[in-house]
Amino acid sequence: MFGYGHPVVPRLPEPPQTAEDFLHAVARDGIEFVLALFVNIDGKPCCKLVPAAAVPELLDEGLGFAGHAVGAIGQSPADPDLVAVPDVSTYTVLPWRTGLAAVMCDPHVGGTPWPYAPRVILRRRLAALAERGMDFKVGAEPEYFLVRRTPDGGIAVADDEDTAELPCYDARGLGRSLDHVATVSKALTALGWGNYSNDHEDANGQFEHDFAYADALVTADRVILFRYLVQMLARESGLLATFMPKPFGHLTGSGLHMHMSLWDRASGSELFRGANDARGLGLSDLGYSFIAGVLAHAPGVVAFGCPTVNSYKRLAARDATTSGSSWAPTWATYGGNNRTQMLRVPAPGRVEARCVDSSANPYLAMTALLAAGLDGIDQAMDPGAPNEANLEREGGWDTAPALPGTLAEAAAAVTADPVLRAAFGKVTNGEFVDYYAQLKQSEFAAYHRRVGDWEIERYLTAF
Repeated sequence: MFGYGHPVVPRLPEPPQTAEDFLHAVARDGIEFVLALFVNIDGKPCCKLVPAAAVPELLDEGLGFAGHAVGAIGQSPADPDLVAVPDVSTYTVLPWRTGLAAVMCDPHVGGTPWPYAPRVILRRRLAALAERGMDFKVGAEPEYFLVRRTPDGGIAVADDEDTAELPCYDARGLGRSLDHVATVSKALTALGWGNYSNDHEDANGQFEHDFAYADALVTADRVILFRYLVQMLARESGLLATFMPKPFGHLTGSGLHMHMSLWDRASGSELFRGANDARGLGLSDLGYSFIAGVLAHAPGVVAFGCPTVNSYKRLAARDATTSGSSWAPTWATYGGNNRTQMLRVPAPGRVEARCVDSSANPYLAMTALLAAGLDGIDQAMDPGAPNEANLEREGGWDTAPALPGTLAEAAAAVTADPVLRAAFGKVTNGEFVDYYAQLKQSEFAAYHRRVGDWEIERYLTAF
């Protein structure tokens, strides 16, 4: 639940900077295959497996994909190939399978970065930020459930003994799943990500692994690889790891809390840190303006941070969990070390966004948070005094704007937000936010057409 550690990181070879460096690394590490990876808008990892002998061609020409088959990424069957161009600096040896490495790619079409591609979008925003003399650093806290399939086609918590009402940090619950948790931890350490904490979270069957913060693009890449790693390792144990935000109605959902900070590129100083903060949180005026911007654009930001129908069964589920807390926000508020707020300031110099869940595409969520925060800075916004209430139990929230209650509401909010519209930019047939909102409205409509068990039980003989 902390997300900004400073662990000891093993000394690994410097990442490749050129194609020649990449080829040398493949030979040095005995790599037989390279996964050329990117994600679509929904965060689905897409790849091709490249034999080591074909890596020079990958580096020289990229790798072609039928873009429409990828899913949501702005292509039809009539469009030319989506070409995955590797970012050689992301070369990663995957420690759970001998001879396997991965490289993150930026999709191109016709030699130009594809404007629908999430990694391209975040990279573009970070380049614009660099021109302003700043870097955006992020620490992420990915949560997930370990489950198994039941004979009737449903799911259950993988550990039959994990039934405590308050399982968070329970040593016995962690111990029973130690083989899986320790294997993930060892893999993260071998990757050089600085894993510093692994725990049983607030729901039965729920776990979290924390690793050190990094530049935003690096952390986003790591979140994608983390999900893949966890799911593959769970599968090898005969289990299923799910990043669905709320797979069980009575249990706490899974978040992807993001700890954010801005840094001066020239001096390396932390721009959110303030030594003389009258509000007592250790933030600078710039940090408070960033917070104000995120709060001002919260409904649209949530559309990217909570991108599924299921997300809204986690968001604002204040009294619907066995443990007694959802650990998810309901209103656009901020506070100090107070986990009932949408934005928390756990320590001087950084801000945690709790409005992002485990299903979020990290590239898009970070783009939205950054754009909103920068607007706050540009407009010199002030968020007012921090909210100190327990918003799951107390008042003091009645004047704060509520976060969207459904995916449809969030999709409508993002189309009405000119700042986010500008940040995500234009695409071949208009603007990205309209394309994204249409995808999400269609997803909500498909869900809304389904008649569920609750409706049958409540209405079948009610009238």
